[in-house]
Amino acid sequence: MKTGQKLVLTIKRLGINGEGIGYYKRKITFVKGALPGEVIVAKVTKVHPKYLEASLVKIEKPSQDRVEPVDKYDVGGIELEHLAYPAQLAFKEDVIRQALEKFKPKGYQDYELRPTLGMDHPYAYRNKAAFQVRKTKSGQVIAGLYQEGSHRLVDLPTFSSQMPLTMKIMRTLVDLLAKWQVPLYQERQHTGILKTIIVRESVAKQNAQVVLVTRTSKFPQLNNLVADIKSQLPEVVSIMQNINPQKTSLLWGEQTLKIYGQDYLEERLGEVEFRLSARAFFQLNPSQTKVLYDQVKQALDLQADESLIDAYCGVGTIGLYVAPAAKAVYGVDIIPEAIEDARQNAALSNRSNVNYEVGAAEKVIPAWVKQGVKPDALVVDPPRTGLDAQLIKTILQVKPAKFVYVSCNPSTLARDLVALSKVYQVDYIQSVDMFPQTARVEAVVKLSKR
Repeated sequence: MKTGQKLVLTIKRLGINGEGIGYYKRKITFVKGALPGEVIVAKVTKVHPKYLEASLVKIEKPSQDRVEPVDKYDVGGIELEHLAYPAQLAFKEDVIRQALEKFKPKGYQDYELRPTLGMDHPYAYRNKAAFQVRKTKSGQVIAGLYQEGSHRLVDLPTFSSQMPLTMKIMRTLVDLLAKWQVPLYQERQHTGILKTIIVRESVAKQNAQVVLVTRTSKFPQLNNLVADIKSQLPEVVSIMQNINPQKTSLLWGEQTLKIYGQDYLEERLGEVEFRLSARAFFQLNPSQTKVLYDQVKQALDLQADESLIDAYCGVGTIGLYVAPAAKAVYGVDIIPEAIEDARQNAALSNRSNVNYEVGAAEKVIPAWVKQGVKPDALVVDPPRTGLDAQLIKTILQVKPAKFVYVSCNPSTLARDLVALSKVYQVDYIQSVDMFPQTARVEAVVKLSKR
């Protein structure tokens, strides 16, 4: 088998990243853009000992679920746009099933996997855009995302998953950067000033924050740029400058300065008010976040005499959302700024039954228990890496009667359930589509003590 060789394949299913999976002489072959049921011609691009990677050359027999994508860009965030939305929802349920079959937690064959909760209109949902800005050889200012697996920047004059206001602001800024000839970052030489533009929209207030990420604190033409933003984009209520001097793929530097307006954005989720600092994490899809948190609320079914521990609490979103039903909520996170924001958000929303502490959940929870806190319920919402192994041990020692796991990665969820299922049974897994047109899925897992 050599690169460049052409194969005829029948695609059997989609892999966890949304790529088509076929078999050539029993060797698994991944083909980006191919769909289950299709007969295709593919060209081998990489040969690995146990699998092949191939590019799609021709579709001999298309899937009934193939649709014309709205966006025609080769970037991440739209990898399933060629798949009809009902089939995307079914795929997201199947991804969880695949992960369970791989890790085999106790009783997994009998888990109730509920159909994925999707959107009525699965576009224009992202409240935040972080686009790199560069100048082409011909002198054109472009803003967008990197082509997958490369450092070639793809200009995005439109992007259907972004909220319209974020794109309006982004494209106006592109014009203003050209007008004022702002020196843009050049990656190879590590010269120039402006690297990235981050726009975040508040749905509740219908306004936005702009963060300009620069290589140095020096910012030529900044005053002219800000004056034009104020006159042309009245929706922008906050302009910040983040300084990232490193030659790195990391978006943010350590220092953030206020240039104009508020130093935060105000957002609302149900009855909860949030103040979001430039770097504060907040879900990218506000309408589906409410769907997700309503599922968490339902799964926890908190009573007036019960206390909840919210591990990986971030800026307090889940705990504050469910707090009115509980006696007390205890939130813990390792990021001090997040806990600061959580305390502020609690005050904004008049939540007096919440307590927040900075630290690792696996250390803070036992300390709380020693102080007499009786955790009747636990909610965890870890990053894609899943639960810390030590935290799993802590959970199995403390054994709260009610337990809800919010996962953004089916693989680490299934891995964690291997240990957790020794003490807990999985009542059901409810998948929620937070990122339509992508292969990503969130899940709310309701567990109860065996």
